Amino acid sequence: MPRKNEPTERQCAVTREVHPVSSLIRFVLDPEGQVIPDLKRKLPGRGVWVTAAKDVVAVAEKDRKKIFGRGFKSEVRVEPGLAERVDELMERSALQALSMTRKAGDLVTGYAKVEAALRGGTVAGLIHASDAAEDGVRKLAAVAAGGNETANGCQIVRLFDSMQLDLALGRSNVIHAALLAGQASENFLARVRDLERFRGLTGDADSEKSDA
Repeated sequence: MPRKNEPTERQCAVTREVHPVSSLIRFVLDPEGQVIPDLKRKLPGRGVWVTAAKDVVAVAEKDRKKIFGRGFKSEVRVEPGLAERVDELMERSALQALSMTRKAGDLVTGYAKVEAALRGGTVAGLIHASDAAEDGVRKLAAVAAGGNETANGCQIVRLFDSMQLDLALGRSNVIHAALLAGQASENFLARVRDLERFRGLTGDADSEKSDA
């Protein structure tokens, strides 16, 4: 959310296009004059806004004197790999939000429990480890396709491997999980969509909706 009394739209320093702040990443300078991302848009000081896409952030890094130097009106430092650091921060934010779904009771794990949730029509999203066997993924997709409208068409997430899921959820061997309807699930899925857009994966097979 934008800070109180601030505009809800900003101009991208790279493309010069105006977008909602939710589609942009705010960058600020730390005390040493280094450019750092402010994903929560809460850090003090002047901000430079860049479209939340990995390739656009990479352009801003490459042309840092023109983009960030002009935007901050001062000499700036940009450590190499800015786009990758933003990606890591966004991924970490999504995994933290996933952890909150477990604490909120909005998540079930394990093939049998996920299947039961799908048949019950309470699923807001499905998570499959990126290294999950395709056979299990296909079988659960078939269950979702045969379910009611609540299950059919739920968001599919395949951005994280089983080790990342294990760490986020404090469990072992997490391959399949179902997100139940709730605010925590909505928050996680919103962060997933942000990460997908940043990586240019919108509409990609790695995160798609059931098409039945």
